[in-house]
Amino acid sequence: MGGPRIREIPLRMIVPNVITVLAICAGLSGIRLAFEGRFETAVMMVLVAAFLDGIDGRTARMLKATTKFGAQMDSLADIVNFGVAPALVLYAYVLDGARGLGWIAALLFAIACGLRLARFNVMGEGPNPPGRQADYFVGVPAPAGAVLLLLPAYLGFLGVERTPVFAYVSTVYAVLVAMLLISRLPVYSGKGISTKVHRDIVLPLILMVVLYVSLLANYTWQTLSVSALIYLGSLPFGFRAYSRRAEKEGIDLEPEMADGLEATTPDPADDQGEGSADPESR
Repeated sequence: MGGPRIREIPLRMIVPNVITVLAICAGLSGIRLAFEGRFETAVMMVLVAAFLDGIDGRTARMLKATTKFGAQMDSLADIVNFGVAPALVLYAYVLDGARGLGWIAALLFAIACGLRLARFNVMGEGPNPPGRQADYFVGVPAPAGAVLLLLPAYLGFLGVERTPVFAYVSTVYAVLVAMLLISRLPVYSGKGISTKVHRDIVLPLILMVVLYVSLLANYTWQTLSVSALIYLGSLPFGFRAYSRRAEKEGIDLEPEMADGLEATTPDPADDQGEGSADPESR
């Protein structure tokens, strides 16, 4: 009777966190399947984890259930699903053929993904960037990096033999993808695309989506391989478009976004201890 009152939480506040936890479970299950030799299922689990990790934030915004706890959970899940899981799956599949170099490549990718996500979170705390910068990521985003990293696995499922040469080539490729994650390369984000679609292209757009999903369902590894190669091939064009836009506006070529590495002055409020935090915040 005299105990603390239990605060009830709406069910809609829990749904995004459940999706995030399911994403982590899928990513970790992919790692287990990879070390059991069930590589195709392992890759599919990693892709499922990436998909779930991509919709939990959108679900939270749709349900108006965004919280600090959910944001922290999502960041931790991103490191597992976009960094650790794909790196270990690819290592178990082919990178171990390069011995120590393959393991180093897997480590570099996982660490690069963590650095990329940390930089992204810091940028999100800053002021709103100009329209030109808002349309571009700084470096390849972590979800795309995870899909790109697994390209050697897609090719292996299509019949490419896992020879020592293929292992070493995959190792070099993994390092290059890691470098793309932490690079300052402007990568078009698609955020500048209007949310409204002209009615004349609604039906063709629906048909294109149906076509891609059908190809993905029936020719999974071929579609993923082609998609990864097209994405890689689009990076120079995105950089060129950014360069032209920057030159036209007379602004420095490098994206004008802080990376969070500058020294900051400590805030006296930070010394108030844990009591200043809200225990109810997610």
